[in-house]
Amino acid sequence: MCVAGVLGTGSALPDKVITNQDLEKLVETSDQWITDRTGIKERRQAAPHETTSTLSILASRKALEKAGIQAKDLDLIICSTISPDMPLPSTAALVQSGLGASGCCAFDLAAACSGFLFGMTVAEQFIRNGTAKYVLVIGAELLSRYLDYKDRTTCVIFGDGVAAAVFGPVAPPSGILAHELHTEGHYADHLFIPAGGTALPASSYTVEQGAHYIKMRGNELFKVAVRSMEDVSRQVLEKAGLQVADLDLFIPHQANQRITEAIRERLGMCSEKVYSNISHVGNTSSASIPICLDECAQSGRLKRGDLVLMSAFGAGVTWGAVLMRW
Repeated sequence: MCVAGVLGTGSALPDKVITNQDLEKLVETSDQWITDRTGIKERRQAAPHETTSTLSILASRKALEKAGIQAKDLDLIICSTISPDMPLPSTAALVQSGLGASGCCAFDLAAACSGFLFGMTVAEQFIRNGTAKYVLVIGAELLSRYLDYKDRTTCVIFGDGVAAAVFGPVAPPSGILAHELHTEGHYADHLFIPAGGTALPASSYTVEQGAHYIKMRGNELFKVAVRSMEDVSRQVLEKAGLQVADLDLFIPHQANQRITEAIRERLGMCSEKVYSNISHVGNTSSASIPICLDECAQSGRLKRGDLVLMSAFGAGVTWGAVLMRW
């Protein structure tokens, strides 16, 4: 039975930077208000010609190069996104074509901010049972396309970005050690986009009402997110027979710096072991954790043998954690 691990990572961020000062000109807010409540100073915004698939292709090429394999070697492509190029075909199919990975299976996965961890878990199953050898998992979001720049509760938080990782068989003790995933639809109305689906198809009325923008009940989500991410983090550690003290690095979903700090305190971790890039990237939903992972890999923050915990919470609501030996 194979053990699945990361062979290479890559990311792609749009060039355009939206600062807190830029947002002060669009909505009633301030740099101090945004920083105090979210920890965010700036976020990226995709150019009109950029799409979820085009940025995904860029990130994926970097990941493939780092992994030392070619696109034709891939057996599966999983694209985690809630901001696809279009309702159909899947963004993964467009990425497959752009990479020249003809013939391999490719599909999208929608689990919002937890999506990359859901994709990792699916990839691990395929590799472990021998169905696939190399799997490309992408976390990709262009959330600026869904932001109402009159709503300061959402437009100050979300940004655009993409990251990818190639998974394949690795030699123990490296690889994915444990994972845990959850969904609770009872909280679906806490973070959602009302229009654009079969319940409320796009029309001049939905556009006029701003129903195609992200709606969020942030205060209610805060408590649920902290509790869920702490619980699921402890669950994967218990599954692997390890303790918080054994961790070398904790990469939480970059939702809000206050959420990160609350989870860190609950887990009893020192700040040096917790990675954060929210100040300059913002909340990029399913791209959040893989962007962090790529930054850590490229900067040398991650070293072979390091024990890494990743935990996320997102719309659905979904939450999950993956424990991995680098």
